[in-house]
Amino acid sequence: MTAMTTAPRKGGRRWIQQWDPEDETFWRAKGERIARRNLVFSVLSEHIGFSVWSLWSVMVLFMGPEYGVDPAGKFFLVAVPTLVGAVLRVPYTFAVARFGGRNWTVLSAALLLLPTAAAAYVMEPGTSYAAFVAVAALTGVGGGNFASSMTNINSFYPLRKKGWALGLNAGGGNIGVPVVQLVGLLVIGTAGAARPRLVLAVYLPLVVIAAVLAALRMDNLAPVKNDTGAVPEALRDAHTWIMSFLYIGTFGSFIGYSFAFGLVLQNQFARTPLQAASLTFIGPLLGSLIRPVGGRLADRLGGARVTLWNFAAMAAATLVVIHASLEKSPALFLAGFIALFVLTGLGNGSTYKMIPGIFQAKALARGLSGEEAAAYGRRLSGAAMGLIGAVGALGGLGINLAFRQSFQTAGTGTPAFVSFLLCYGLCFSVTWAVYLRRSRTAEGARPVGAQQAERAVPAYAEV
Repeated sequence: MTAMTTAPRKGGRRWIQQWDPEDETFWRAKGERIARRNLVFSVLSEHIGFSVWSLWSVMVLFMGPEYGVDPAGKFFLVAVPTLVGAVLRVPYTFAVARFGGRNWTVLSAALLLLPTAAAAYVMEPGTSYAAFVAVAALTGVGGGNFASSMTNINSFYPLRKKGWALGLNAGGGNIGVPVVQLVGLLVIGTAGAARPRLVLAVYLPLVVIAAVLAALRMDNLAPVKNDTGAVPEALRDAHTWIMSFLYIGTFGSFIGYSFAFGLVLQNQFARTPLQAASLTFIGPLLGSLIRPVGGRLADRLGGARVTLWNFAAMAAATLVVIHASLEKSPALFLAGFIALFVLTGLGNGSTYKMIPGIFQAKALARGLSGEEAAAYGRRLSGAAMGLIGAVGALGGLGINLAFRQSFQTAGTGTPAFVSFLLCYGLCFSVTWAVYLRRSRTAEGARPVGAQQAERAVPAYAEV
């Protein structure tokens, strides 16, 4: 998606005109220090963005009977930000090169004031449902922050450091989901379910702080520019869409379950707002913390292998949840649901790790080698990541709409979980058929002519 040159495009005190993180001398002398500083404040801004994006997963817990919104209406409220955030990830991906990483971080952080202030204005009984939907849609801007933040940090770090840096950036952002839920729990536990504006009073100053710190401490990279030709090429590549589907299964599940967990507990097991809030943060927290572990496992064992067996485990955990739902066992249901969260986090790390490996393997299959192959892989994987992140987030919309329909027609979440089970089975099959079965075909062809066979059928098991 981005290409690095040394020709400056824009000037100013906060613009770095030359940036070469692959030069180890430059990296040790000053590059690492600058990159680490930008990473810290990028994580802060993205963290607040995720909290705002998932704000309505908390607000609906405050909406008692006096609000006049039924369970189906609440599931729709938490689905709307998912859709808006997923769509915004595409333009946010390209905004960094257009406006500068620091500049866009400041602007995107400041934009979070709109949905937060609007929610503070409308959160009271008597507000029309249309107003709630409109304000929930505004919180989608928080979902776009992930794409721009990942794109920005990707440019600061050398290839050998990207995995860990992007893992920290993504994990730190994802933790914004359980943190806002913990804030909601604190408010419900101390002030009661009639004081939702206290949650918003916490986040309004935090948004301002994130924007100010980004303005004071972050930098723009002048050499970064959009590679518009890479996007159509990535769109034409089947792997972009295959990985988008797999990312729907992992990240889509994570964000969808994060938004819906509290509502499911309230409607499936008649939990009070306080009881639901005391549990909802556990799954998103564990899923966020374990995401870098998924990446590390993929580094060691191969992303395709980790992703394959992770989908098998997700299917098994879903079976536990279905059984618990039928048996009306809250403890078993909670255990299975939290296991699902942990597995979505592992899968997030392993699927994202696969993307650059796939395009690197394609470069080698085309006969490229060395820096030429690495450049091809970076170019295509950068463009594909933004698209995959956007499509993957739409899985959260599907999760919440499935729950809405399930509770509306059956009064339980069981039919929704059955549909998720089928989806994970399909993800397992696709992972094996595309990335593991083909690798064995390539290995079997080696005696006929190893180099030619590998070029015709790339081995993806190690991606």
